[in-house]
Amino acid sequence: MVDIGIPTLIETKSIEDCAGLCKEFGFQFIELNMNMPQYQIENIDIQKFSEVAKKNGIYYTFHLDENLNVCDFNKKVASAYIETVLATIELAKKLDVFIINMHLLKGVYFTLPKHKVYLFNEYIDTYLSSLESFRDKCEQAIGDANIKICIENSDGYDQDFLIRGLTFLLKSKVFGLTYDIAHNAGIGGGDEAVILGHENKLCHMHIHDATGKKNHLPLGTGELNLPKYFDLAGRNNCRVVLETKTIESLRQSVGWMKSKS
Repeated sequence: MVDIGIPTLIETKSIEDCAGLCKEFGFQFIELNMNMPQYQIENIDIQKFSEVAKKNGIYYTFHLDENLNVCDFNKKVASAYIETVLATIELAKKLDVFIINMHLLKGVYFTLPKHKVYLFNEYIDTYLSSLESFRDKCEQAIGDANIKICIENSDGYDQDFLIRGLTFLLKSKVFGLTYDIAHNAGIGGGDEAVILGHENKLCHMHIHDATGKKNHLPLGTGELNLPKYFDLAGRNNCRVVLETKTIESLRQSVGWMKSKS
C-alpha cells in the first residue's frame, strides 16, 4: 500500500485541525502548503509540529510557494527564492520531511503577432545556468539526507526550455518527479509521456479527479482512470496526496477508495 496524504485546506486553519482530519481518515501525512501564512518557515514551530505529528501518528511533506522562480533574471529576486528553498531543506531535516514539492515556472513571455516568445526559451543559456547553480546549492544543502525535491507538472511541459530544464534537474540524485494526474488531464494529457519517460524518478503524486479542464474533483466523480494511477503510484512506491480542496470532497474520495478496496 502507498502512503496517502491530504493537502492543507482553507477550512483547516491550524495544524491541529489538519492533523486531526488526517488521522480521522486513517491517512499517513499532510502536505503543508507554503503559500499559506501559517506555513511560512518563520511561523512553523518545530517542537509543536513534531508533537502534533507524533500525537496523530502522521508525518509531513512540503509544497513550496507556487510563485517560486529560482531562474528569475533579477538576481535579487532569484536569490530570495533560492534562500527560501535552502531554508526549507533545513526545516525538512528537523521535521523528518522526505518530499519537497515545487513547480517549474514558464516565466514571462512576449506576445508577438503570431505567437508567444518565452524569455526562458529566448535566453536558454542563462536559464540553464541558473538551474545549474540552483541544483548545486540544493545538492550541497541536502547532502546525505533522505530528501527529494520533486518537480510537479502544472500547466504543461509544452516548451523546449521546460523539457530541457526538467531533464537537467532529474540527472541529480536530489531531484525527483511529482505527477499531478488532473493537471495533465486539463492540458490534454501531454505531460504523461514526459513523466513516464522518467518513471524511475517518480516519487510523489497528486491524485484528484477531472472532467475536461475542471479538476480537483472528488475521486470517482470525473473521467480519469483512477485505478491505473494508483497502480502507477504503487509500482513506484510513491506518496499520494488526495488533492481535493474541501473536507467534503475528501470524504467523498475516502468513500470511493473504500468502495474499491
